[in-house]
Amino acid sequence: MNAHVSQGSWPVLVLNADFRPLSYYPLSLWSWQDAIKAVFLDRVNIVAHYDQAVRSPTLEMQLPSVVSLKSFVKPTTHPAFTRFNVFLRDRFNCQYCGSPEDLTFDHIIPRSKGGQTTWENVVAACSPCNLRKGNLTPAQAKMFPRQSAFAPTVHQLHRNGRLFPPNYLHDSWLDYLYWDTELDP
Repeated sequence: MNAHVSQGSWPVLVLNADFRPLSYYPLSLWSWQDAIKAVFLDRVNIVAHYDQAVRSPTLEMQLPSVVSLKSFVKPTTHPAFTRFNVFLRDRFNCQYCGSPEDLTFDHIIPRSKGGQTTWENVVAACSPCNLRKGNLTPAQAKMFPRQSAFAPTVHQLHRNGRLFPPNYLHDSWLDYLYWDTELDP
């Protein structure tokens, strides 16, 4: 459950029971309403909160900014083959020219020539490069991907996701993100 939330809507960072984010890209966020519902259903612990509170006639509660699940959710070991994950693997750049604009995906070996829609045969490509390559093999088009297409691990996608931080990071989230970065002395 990743809600698309904006800065003014009090998003809540969701951590697994081991205090790591459920995902990095998109960052695992819930709306404050979903987080409060999970608190009352006893599914999460509040780890940090905003200074903002919500009130009912009988209750006042500070809005959570970070929650952790009470039950550990085993992370998937094999990421789903999706357009977004192909773009993330390829760091949102065309694998032919490097442009980050107008991305689509390209079959390295065209489907009409027996190419499959798999991790190993699909790369991110901008529309102009995709049109230029057309229905040709890399050798015929003299266009070769900058990196070989491969099936990424979840760790590789998380690492790439950290290169694209969200537009909004609340201060209370920083202790729970990017655990493998170098610490200040």
